[in-house]
Amino acid sequence: MNKFIWYVLMIVIPTSLSAQLDFSEKNRIDHALFKEMDKKIDNGDYERITSVLVARQGKLVFEKYYNGTDINTKRNTRSVTKTMATILTGIAIDKGYIKSEKEKIFKYLKPELPIKNQDPRKQEITIEDLLTMSSMLECDDDNMFSRGNEERMYIVEDWLQFFVDLPIRSFPFGPKPKDSPYGRAMSYCSAGAATMAVVVENAVEMPLDSFVAQNLFDPLNIKDYKLHYTPSSVLNTAGGSEYRSRDFLKIIQMFLQNGEWDGKQILSKEWIQKATSPKANAREGTDYGYLLWLKSFGSDKKYRSYYMSGNGGQKVLAIPELEAVVVITTTNYGNRKAHGYTNELMNNYIVPALFN
Repeated sequence: MNKFIWYVLMIVIPTSLSAQLDFSEKNRIDHALFKEMDKKIDNGDYERITSVLVARQGKLVFEKYYNGTDINTKRNTRSVTKTMATILTGIAIDKGYIKSEKEKIFKYLKPELPIKNQDPRKQEITIEDLLTMSSMLECDDDNMFSRGNEERMYIVEDWLQFFVDLPIRSFPFGPKPKDSPYGRAMSYCSAGAATMAVVVENAVEMPLDSFVAQNLFDPLNIKDYKLHYTPSSVLNTAGGSEYRSRDFLKIIQMFLQNGEWDGKQILSKEWIQKATSPKANAREGTDYGYLLWLKSFGSDKKYRSYYMSGNGGQKVLAIPELEAVVVITTTNYGNRKAHGYTNELMNNYIVPALFN
């Protein structure tokens, strides 16, 4: 079956999910695999895990906090909160502030903005290019020599100027977009994700933190959080804002419910389908949607998921076929084994427990 069709079918399977998450203790599952996972985390077999939450069919079935943290601890999950740019873009489109993700970003940036490395192709960069990390600008956080590497951005004040000044990239090693899966060549670019905040803020003509509070936090009853900002005082959608684990669970549960929460449509079903469908190939076995990763989990890699991901192995994840959502937070920043740890938790414990 065509890969794109598979993902779309996966998203629109009818479910019996509740309109909100049920956090009551009565829903906890006393599963042997959960017990084994809990013991291994406590013993330090998986370093610096700080929380694991699992919900199925809208009910919280496992919830544990580790390494001196608790239910009220706010988590710095780094790039997990890049996905906020996808949510805010979708809301702006749903409300008519932006026509579609196909629009050019410079429609929403200051017309007098000076640009270095002038090239007419820059004017063709779209919102979708930034959401899929596949713009033509030379920006690659995984390449220390890249002009657009995030470490170079963090030491300058104007992140927007940093991004639009970047030169056009070449493709000396990987395939060009036309030869790539889905017609896009992805390179991980925090500067592009940060630029999306400026695009949306200019489109809605109000501070983005106010926009997100009105249209996401208030409907989901998210009250306790710490937002991070760029040096230009724009909400930082490159990552870093801090939320409680239960509130991350609410956000991904809202995705699983096709954008609905407590009888309200927070995000359109159409936008959820677009955001969670493959738009670029990130690496073998992993695709990319709109600032969301697409990968299969379980011992046989059977269950497809979409998830928010961040440095340290952070995962805020949905598995539609199992009607399940998962949050795993850590402080494993910079640890090369970190994503391997949380992948193992998914493959060896969480998915098999949910399946059984």
